[in-house]
Amino acid sequence: MLLKALHTISPAPSRRRFLIGAVATPASFAVGYYVLGHSTRAEGTAETVNPFAGYVEIGADNKVTVLSAHMDMGQGCYNGIATLVAEELDADWAQIDVVGAAGNPRLYGNITWGGAVQGTGGSSAMASSFERYRRAGATARAMLVAAAAEEWKVPAGEIYVAKGTVAHGSGQIATFGELAAKAATMPVPADVALKERSQWTLIGSDTLRRYDSLPKSTGKQDFTIDVKLPGMLTAVMIHPPLFGATVTSFDASKAKAVKGVIDVVETPRGLAVVADNMWAAIKGREQVTVAWDESKAEKRSSDEILAHYNDLAKQPAAATARNDGDASQAFASAAKVLEASFEFPYLAHAALEPLNAVARRNDDGTLEVWGGHQIPDLYQATAAQIADVTPDKVKLHVLKTGGSFGRRATPDSDVIVEAVSVAKALDWRAPVKVQWTREDDMKAGRYRPMYVHTLKGGLDADGNLVAWHNHIIGQSIVKGSPFEGMIQNGIDPTSVEGASNIPYAIPNLRVDLTTTDVGVPVLWWRAVGSTHTAYAVEAFLDELAEAAGKDPIEFRLAMLKDHPRHAGVLKLAAEKAGWGTPAPQGRFRGVALAESFSTYVAQIADVSIDNGSVKVERVVCAVDCGTAINPDQVRAQMEGGIGYGLGAILKSQLTLTKGAVDQGNFDSYEVLRFEEMPQVEVHIVPSEEPPTGVGEPGVPPIGPAVANAVYAATKKRIRMLPFSRNDLTT
Repeated sequence: MLLKALHTISPAPSRRRFLIGAVATPASFAVGYYVLGHSTRAEGTAETVNPFAGYVEIGADNKVTVLSAHMDMGQGCYNGIATLVAEELDADWAQIDVVGAAGNPRLYGNITWGGAVQGTGGSSAMASSFERYRRAGATARAMLVAAAAEEWKVPAGEIYVAKGTVAHGSGQIATFGELAAKAATMPVPADVALKERSQWTLIGSDTLRRYDSLPKSTGKQDFTIDVKLPGMLTAVMIHPPLFGATVTSFDASKAKAVKGVIDVVETPRGLAVVADNMWAAIKGREQVTVAWDESKAEKRSSDEILAHYNDLAKQPAAATARNDGDASQAFASAAKVLEASFEFPYLAHAALEPLNAVARRNDDGTLEVWGGHQIPDLYQATAAQIADVTPDKVKLHVLKTGGSFGRRATPDSDVIVEAVSVAKALDWRAPVKVQWTREDDMKAGRYRPMYVHTLKGGLDADGNLVAWHNHIIGQSIVKGSPFEGMIQNGIDPTSVEGASNIPYAIPNLRVDLTTTDVGVPVLWWRAVGSTHTAYAVEAFLDELAEAAGKDPIEFRLAMLKDHPRHAGVLKLAAEKAGWGTPAPQGRFRGVALAESFSTYVAQIADVSIDNGSVKVERVVCAVDCGTAINPDQVRAQMEGGIGYGLGAILKSQLTLTKGAVDQGNFDSYEVLRFEEMPQVEVHIVPSEEPPTGVGEPGVPPIGPAVANAVYAATKKRIRMLPFSRNDLTT
């Protein structure tokens, strides 16, 4: 078991659980530290991994390289981590670079997950990095100062550091690079003082331009799709047409006759057509005939699966996630009882860069794998097993990625398995890039599960919410994966998060779960459970507020007296949106509140309706993410989450016909278009709390906020998603 609770935020280790160290390299030095209590020995290896491989490397060329424990898939975590280091190191922003690191769980483990495994997810990168990367930067700075003091024969206390240079009042001055070799020989300080908040010049500042904005805007940033190695071959996959089908036989004779095609090989995940270029591989794929064994395949259509879910909703639940008070008794005595059912479709991640990976075995027997490694330890172990080497012989190149939204955090290491398996099938004679097409991504991917929620709410004679019941029906994301240990007492926490932990003070509250057995592969999708739970909770709350004759915001605030951060973002959004004042002519407002991954977000949406078509005109968003390391990045992620969530709730859905996925590209799987993006205003709550994440929490509130606004306009409740399934003509 690699991880018991992927989405359970554990307390970060105290300082005493960290050990700082440094290691010298020719004309440079590296500083890092690791979490005490975790082995440095990689599983199955005979050697102990160096625990001080580094968080910060300073070269003789004066370049400061930050080795990130977290993968950047567009959410900007590299920028945040670089800011933490540069702040304490007093580096010049222009000398900073960031690369992905892997291969040392003790050094790079995700602290919010307990520190035993490296991974990026749950909007945890900043929480996991805040202490250790600042401390690494401060330690490197102290060692540079010590080196200068010894070299110049002056007291260390008289030396000052600014913008990548070390100086003394006597006129002595040196760059970091000039002191790097000397600094590597200095004793590592047992503890270093971090800057007070009042001393920060970079953390919390809007003055920094993202360090990678120039290469990304000029097309010079390399992603896995850009990797080109000498002699590299390209492979495209032929995946089973139905989930669970397997290859019986295949005829590749016509494919091998296509110019450029090298071979057609079988992998544990289907067939691969290998060629010396992508076009030849695709044309060759069209010529392969395959016989499939579909005896164990999922053959139901999505409508049939949904009907089954609705039947299960009428039956007693399989497990209970939360049970406060006595909901049954409270319903029996309630003055008014409301019920509602919500349906949520399968959703694709639809990242801009489809899945890909590159594998190469070197003459010395080591294996290199390039890709968007979201859970590097798992992929390293998987690649090692396929290649029949120990994990320490596998080097992962963690590349920036054109989106993920959870898709590259795959427990079965899907595209990694394919790349290494194809290279092995070719007897390792050449590097191999496996490149999926958009159609592969849509039809053979992993999806946000389909869910049904049935809700029941009871109001007393004064309009107070006294009883609540939510029954959730859907697939478990972690069942059958290395993360199955997360399931406790029949509850997959990723299915009920955002429902079982709602902050509202409801004296009698019950949340149930029925986990289904469906052959469609599912995976965490941006904001995971809260993508459906927040919608059901917040849309139903508006129904109850109306039944109680109360303002939706006042109705919520009355139940948030013990949750000031939830109440704070709700009040801020209301103030900035002008809640309580008339909306512009032809516009209607709705509100929603959600917490995901310890970040609190409230959104108020203004919509207009034209002949049944919904146009989201404006969204006011208030976010409390603790310390905002890069405020502009916080705003950008809220904006991106709103756009991503809008596409999902308005028109995105993945459907199946007799088990086969219907959608293949963006002509049939619809997402938000540029012209449909609303005006977005983001307001960040000032805070001295530790930082939490922003990559996902902007998504959950937008759906119910828009749904509640649409009701204000049409008096129609949107309980079937996407909105396009509903008739909104008035």
